[in-house]
Amino acid sequence: MRFKEYAIEWKSGQRNLGSASVRHLESLLQQHLFPLLGSRRMSTFDHKVVENFMHAMERNGTGLATQSNAFDKLKAILLDAHRLGLFDESPLAGVKAPLYDPKRAVIPSPGQLQTIRAAGNDQFRLIADLMSGCGLRNAEATAVNLRNIVADDVYRISEQVNQTTGHYAPLKHRKSSEYRDVPLPAVIRKTVEWYAEKYGTTDGYLLRHPNDPSRPFPHYSLSNQWRRIKVRERVEIPPGMVLYSFRHFFASNCLAQGIPITDVAEWMGHRSIDVTFKIYRHLMPGSISSAAQALNQNLVLAT
Repeated sequence: MRFKEYAIEWKSGQRNLGSASVRHLESLLQQHLFPLLGSRRMSTFDHKVVENFMHAMERNGTGLATQSNAFDKLKAILLDAHRLGLFDESPLAGVKAPLYDPKRAVIPSPGQLQTIRAAGNDQFRLIADLMSGCGLRNAEATAVNLRNIVADDVYRISEQVNQTTGHYAPLKHRKSSEYRDVPLPAVIRKTVEWYAEKYGTTDGYLLRHPNDPSRPFPHYSLSNQWRRIKVRERVEIPPGMVLYSFRHFFASNCLAQGIPITDVAEWMGHRSIDVTFKIYRHLMPGSISSAAQALNQNLVLAT
C-alpha cells in the first residue's frame, strides 16, 4: 500500500475531529504530505525518509508552524502503521520534531482592557467580557446562551458558531455531546444578564445575526467591529494585540492568582497542557527563591 492510500484510510477513522480540524488535516495532506510522500510504499519508510521530508519542507520555505503541524500528522499516521506491525522499527526513531516556538502572547493590561472593551458596541463588549473573564474563544462567545449559566459562578460552554458554515457546531476537539464548565465571575454574569434584559434572547441565545434574528451571530461582525476600533485610534491598543488577546488575558489573570495551570488548560479547552505551558509559561509566578521559601514552611530541621 502506498502512503496516500494508507493516509486516506487512516483519515476516515478520525471520527472525533471537528469540521475545522478535518479541513486543516485535509489541507496538510494535500499541500504537504501527498506531494512529497503520496506515492511512496509504506514498507519503505524509515528515519531517513522522514528526515528527507523535513528537509524538503525547509527547502521549500515552509513556515515552522506548518512544518510542525505536518510532522505531527505524519507522526500520527506512521505510529498507527507501526502499531499495526507494518514496521519492525518505528521510522520516527531518532527523528527530531521541528523546533516551533510560538510568539509570546500579547496581553492587555487591566486598564487597557477596560478602555478597549468600552470602545466597541454592546455586542463587542459582551464578547470581550466573555473571552477575558471566562476564557471563551470568540466563536464560543458568539454562541452565548442564558441556559448555559448552570450556577451563579459557573458557565457551561457547549457549542460555538462555525465560521465557515455560520451554524452552531460542537466545540473544538469535542464531540457534539461534550462541554466544559468554566468559572463565571460575578461581574461577567452581570454583563450577560444586563445584555439579555436590554436586547432580549432567542431560545436563550443573546447574539443573533444583525439582519436575520433567526440566524447565529456572524464572525465577520466581530472582526469588523475590531477593525473599526483600531482604525479610529481613540484607545491604546498594545502592538501585536489581536482579538484572541482577550482570551490571553483570562489565562494571565488565572495564573497571576495562583490557579494551577492544569485547571487553566481545562477551562481554555486546550487539547494538551503542553499547549498552555508553551504559551503561558512566562506568566507563571514563582522562582527558585520563592520556591525555597515556600518549601521551608513545612520543613523542620533537626537541631
